[in-house]
Amino acid sequence: MDPAANLEQKGSRPLGGTEHSWCRAVPGGTGITVLAMLFTKDPGAARLQNALHELQKSHPILRSRITRDNTNTFFFAVSPIPLLQIQSYDISTTSQLLQSLAEGGDPNIGRISPFHRIIEHELNQNPWSDQSETDVLFACVYTLTDSKWVVALRLHTAVCDRTSAVYMLKELLGLVRRRGGGGGGGGGGGVGEEQEKETEEFSLGIEQLIPSGKANKPFWARGVDLLGYTLNALRFANLEFKDVTSPRSSQVIRLQMNQDETDRILMECKVRGIKLCGAIAAAGLIAANCMKHLPDHQWEKYAIITLIDCRKLLDPPLQSHNIGFYHSAIVNTHDIKEGQELWELASRCYASFRDSINANKHFTDMADLHLLMNKAIDNPGLTPHSSLRTSFISVFEDPVIDDQHTQLHQWMGLEDYMGCSSVHGVGPSIAIFDTIHNGRLDFTCVYPSPLHSREQMQELIDTMKRILVGNGGD
Repeated sequence: MDPAANLEQKGSRPLGGTEHSWCRAVPGGTGITVLAMLFTKDPGAARLQNALHELQKSHPILRSRITRDNTNTFFFAVSPIPLLQIQSYDISTTSQLLQSLAEGGDPNIGRISPFHRIIEHELNQNPWSDQSETDVLFACVYTLTDSKWVVALRLHTAVCDRTSAVYMLKELLGLVRRRGGGGGGGGGGGVGEEQEKETEEFSLGIEQLIPSGKANKPFWARGVDLLGYTLNALRFANLEFKDVTSPRSSQVIRLQMNQDETDRILMECKVRGIKLCGAIAAAGLIAANCMKHLPDHQWEKYAIITLIDCRKLLDPPLQSHNIGFYHSAIVNTHDIKEGQELWELASRCYASFRDSINANKHFTDMADLHLLMNKAIDNPGLTPHSSLRTSFISVFEDPVIDDQHTQLHQWMGLEDYMGCSSVHGVGPSIAIFDTIHNGRLDFTCVYPSPLHSREQMQELIDTMKRILVGNGGD
């Protein structure tokens, strides 16, 4: 018998509402999460595969498949043993792939690095497109040269939010070090027995862990909010759409700042008592408005989605090693016109977000937002030009902070890494994944192409940087 067909039912469970929404979204192209690592030392496919198997043993959700029963209910069906097989590409095959990507019609793809191109390629590989029973985790090793390799993990977002991806990176590197033996350096090494015991349970979905009473909303209030979200969505402003008919894919632009620029921006946030997410969102709105060259008196309404890691807010609270999707979303709208000042708008964006949090909207509106997302998936014509855009920009409440270039990274030859998710189905025009690497801001910005062009989004990102840096403490 095919061992892949022998899925244990013990520990398997139906998907929660948030996870089910991702299962609806991923076939259309939103919710493919990629964690890519660039190495200057051969990571060893066999060693990596063994480490990934250890990771799957510790976290059952990573060795599950998403399947459906005859009532169309989605389940995580857990395999009793890890079944992942790494797909390896030698120099020749990788070179052929990169060449084919260069011939794909994007005139600017030659300006981005092979590492960047592979990330975009992985974001657009969709084994879940037909919603058949499929693993939630895939892994590839690409050999760029005799001294450079890319390791890419591709996951269904229903099992991996940004916190999970960050934890997986750290844990995987530690496990590889342990299996590699020796080496020069510390930095930890994988999951201890106590933590393995903690994580061997199959965690519930976020809806089952919301504290009692926190998600309550009167029936009529829910109806009014749904109507409000729907009517507001019809008035949301967007960047100009370049091509609304061609098949879509996700593309990436990276924005990096130096330490001085980063320090100035973070200091301005601290002085005003706001988080970085407010400044990023405000810079995005101002940049979008500037690109339209509207009359000074004309106002436009933009939507911002802010994603919150709810782990510490749940009952019982979860930790970063509880792998799954435990983020919630807050939608806020802001009216913008020419001449907006960055920090005034950033403070306004953050105040609206905090008011929503204080009103428990990250819990009370969770089901409403999922319903609206599913309605957009089923009826794209309800969105402008059938674009499936639900907001202009999405940001995270807090950045990932990676302030140690550890000896472990040096020992393994880890030169760079990026993590993000696809957005070319339902979603924002631009999704910002922000990290602070060794005191420097690093933004991975994902957008749907050719709905938006690379030139257009590069202009947007460059304008955002000028706004942030130009106002960052002058």
